[in-house]
Formats: sequence, structure tokens, C-alpha cells
Amino acid sequence: MPYPNTVLTAWQLALIALVAVGTLTVWLVAVFLAARPSDRADRAALASPGESVAADPKRSAAAAEPEPARQAEHREAA
Repeated sequence: MPYPNTVLTAWQLALIALVAVGTLTVWLVAVFLAARPSDRADRAALASPGESVAADPKRSAAAAEPEPARQAEHREAA
């Protein structure tokens, strides 16, 4: 009994390649979107402490202190 024809046509090979490249593209985009920092973190990093408190009145004045001042308070309390 002879083997069936296993040769793929050009459009079938192109479809296989297209699906593979499309899947890889979707996966890379998903990884990129998951790995990038959030927009809120970007705004907080770029804003000065005074601006962040003015932009969000719910935050306390202690949150607006510079980082070294907060570290000094923790060392004094310890």
C-alpha cells in the first residue's frame, strides 16, 4: 500500500508560518505590556513630593516627606 501524499502546498506552508509568527507576536506584546510599569507609578516617580500631595489631597503630609527624612525617623525610633 503506497504512502499518501504528504507534500504541503505553498498556501498551507504560508498559513503555518503566519500562525506561528502571529502567536509569537501576541505573546511578545503580552509580555511587554505585563512588564512595563503602571502609569500611576510613572506619574508618582516624575512628580515632586509637593505636587503629589496637591494632586491627591487624601495623602498625608508624611507621605510628602523626602525619603532620607523618613529613613532618619525610622533610625531614631529603633
